[in-house]
Amino acid sequence: MLRVPASFRVAAASRAVTSAVFARHTPVLQGGLRRAYSSAHEEESFEAFNERYAKFFDGVDEVFELQRGLNNCFVYDMVPSPEVIQSALKAARRVNDFATASRIFEALKEKVDSEDQYKQYLEVLKPLKDELGVLTKEELGF
Repeated sequence: MLRVPASFRVAAASRAVTSAVFARHTPVLQGGLRRAYSSAHEEESFEAFNERYAKFFDGVDEVFELQRGLNNCFVYDMVPSPEVIQSALKAARRVNDFATASRIFEALKEKVDSEDQYKQYLEVLKPLKDELGVLTKEELGF
C-alpha cells in the first residue's frame, strides 16, 4: 500500500470542508488523493471556437487526429460553423476516410436544433460535398 506523506495529509485535512462537496465528482488518484480541476478558464467565443477548429482540421494528416478533433468539436454546446465542417470534410478526404466524412453529416444532424437547420447546412455544403464525393447516410440508403 502506498503511504501518503504527512504534508499531503495535513493539507488535505485543512481543505476537507471545502473539498467534501466535490469529492464525489473527482477521480481518485493513486494513494487516495483526488485530482482538483480548475474552473477558472475563460469562455470561448463562437468565432474563436470556429477559428480554432478550422485551423486544427486544416493541419490534420491522420485518421486518429481527425476523429479525436471531431469528438472534441462536437462535444461543445455549439454547432460548428459551415467553415469548420468544410475543413473537417477536406481533412477526411486528405486522410482518405470516407466513413468519417459521412459520419460528420450524421453528427451534424444530431447536433442541430431542427431538420430545417440541417437542410441549410446541406445546402451550404453541397458544392464541397459533391466535389469530394461524400454521401450522407440517407443518400447511402440507411
